[in-house]
Amino acid sequence: MTPLSEYFDYRQDANGQTYIAAKIRGIALLRLPATNKGTAFTIEERIELGVDGLLPPRVTDLNRQLDRLYANYLKQPSDLAKYQFLRATQERSEVLFYALLERHLEEMVPIVYTPTIGQAVQQFSSMYTTARGLTFSVENIDRAGTILDNYPWHDIRMMVVTDSSAILGIGDQGMGGLAISIGKLALYTAGGGLCPFQTLPVNLDVGTNRDDLLADPFYLGVPQKRLTGPAYFEIVDKFVAAVQAKWPKAIIQWEDFAKNVAFDVLERYRDRIPCFNDDIQGTGAVALAGLLSACRLKGEALTDQTVVVAGAGAGGIGVAAAIKSGMIRAGLTPDAAQARIFVIDAHGLVVKGRTSDAYKSPLAQDPDIYRDWGVAAGQVPSLQEVIAHAKPSVLLGLSGVAGLFSREIVTDLAGFHAQPIIFPLSNPTDNCEANPQDLLNWSEGRAIVATGSPFPDASYGGRQYPVGQGNNAFIFPGLGLAATLAECSRISDEMVQEAAYALADYTAEHWLDAGLIYPPVADLKKVCQSVAKRVLAQALRDGSASRTDLNDTDLAAYIESASWRAEQLPFKYEPA
Repeated sequence: MTPLSEYFDYRQDANGQTYIAAKIRGIALLRLPATNKGTAFTIEERIELGVDGLLPPRVTDLNRQLDRLYANYLKQPSDLAKYQFLRATQERSEVLFYALLERHLEEMVPIVYTPTIGQAVQQFSSMYTTARGLTFSVENIDRAGTILDNYPWHDIRMMVVTDSSAILGIGDQGMGGLAISIGKLALYTAGGGLCPFQTLPVNLDVGTNRDDLLADPFYLGVPQKRLTGPAYFEIVDKFVAAVQAKWPKAIIQWEDFAKNVAFDVLERYRDRIPCFNDDIQGTGAVALAGLLSACRLKGEALTDQTVVVAGAGAGGIGVAAAIKSGMIRAGLTPDAAQARIFVIDAHGLVVKGRTSDAYKSPLAQDPDIYRDWGVAAGQVPSLQEVIAHAKPSVLLGLSGVAGLFSREIVTDLAGFHAQPIIFPLSNPTDNCEANPQDLLNWSEGRAIVATGSPFPDASYGGRQYPVGQGNNAFIFPGLGLAATLAECSRISDEMVQEAAYALADYTAEHWLDAGLIYPPVADLKKVCQSVAKRVLAQALRDGSASRTDLNDTDLAAYIESASWRAEQLPFKYEPA
């Protein structure tokens, strides 16, 4: 096995006990987040490792350290300050950071991920303190191979890569997108159990079209307009080639790429390297899982539903495609499934022959479907007109337009169906299409509601209604973990779909009776393990996995044994 780094490695002693073989001593050991366990170093370790006297005299265990950290966390005055506190902890000690995050998952996931991560992205340059991950730009891409060689971790298996062109619902963020890659990988470890020293956050800095960033003297990215066309793909091609040469087993998660580029990047590389796009495929899978759960809650079939997807970016088209695939899996023909799905963009219903965006075409409706709707000649139906005439049972929001789901729309839906399914999934919270409480009020407590960002439970008529969070974190860590463990040569569509059904089945088994259509975030580790097992089995079935030796393996036990744990191991000094 490739050593993790030149600074330390995991080894086992004669009794089979894991320990950390440190190849460095003294202050360097305390300055490296991977090897710093602070006041938990024993007296014997302090002497052997050359840190005796560099630490306070009292030895404290992990639990005492976590109690102290959490008390200080609670003193932070804002969510953004809490984010900065957690990032500073991560840069001091990886084990402490992940142990704290795992202990308080439900409380801290909204801090290290959505919605607070949006603020961190926007203020990335002004708050910058410590290097993490890698950035490639036109200025250094020709040195990509050397840059990868210089990276301190030598066995990278998972990369989250962004070009920062469409971060959450806040758009082009230039250099700031690196924060989203860091946050996603934190969930790979806290939820999926992936070793943090086998992960790499990457930003492809191809410029920014934000004039305010270009004029900001503190902006840390390349101060030029975004590259497009061949110049853009020259950067990405060189990056992919360098990764293939250095870490051929690494999985790439493409993150927050804008519309057409997201689909172009996925199609260009999906058969060249094992990769997937979280905004297209992860969002699609989590929405499909929630819809399956909502259908089970109603006692109806997926194939009974008529679906409107408001928003035709990467997320919206990904969701529509996932639902169409789910309907086909349930027995509908492709044409019959397509007839039940209406995608709305900024101009209205996406219709065949009326869109110049190739990625939308597979989900476009036949114009004949609205021939008798009374739509003005030369026009396409609006969202309101589609609602009025198609009478959908499901309305999904991925538009990024706050307040798009009006009282009139919701009242119409509630008039057509006893339990309309309404998911305003746009992130961050300020971009959500509707407040869950309003949806319950306007539907007289009958709507089944889930959101993309966390919201408190809603109430109506003296009853509490849980608001499920359609969080991609229920999909991508398990999907990526399975792909790394199986050493996949590709990420098949079937693997992504299996992740959706695994999430829906987990919810049905554990939470559906309580009225939840998504699990609580506190269940993240259990969900990820369940998703990983199902995806790994699918990868073995469809030939995506290179690890064919796993065919006769207890996959759940294998995944558990391969999981990294945030625990403080004994140290020994073993110089290279």
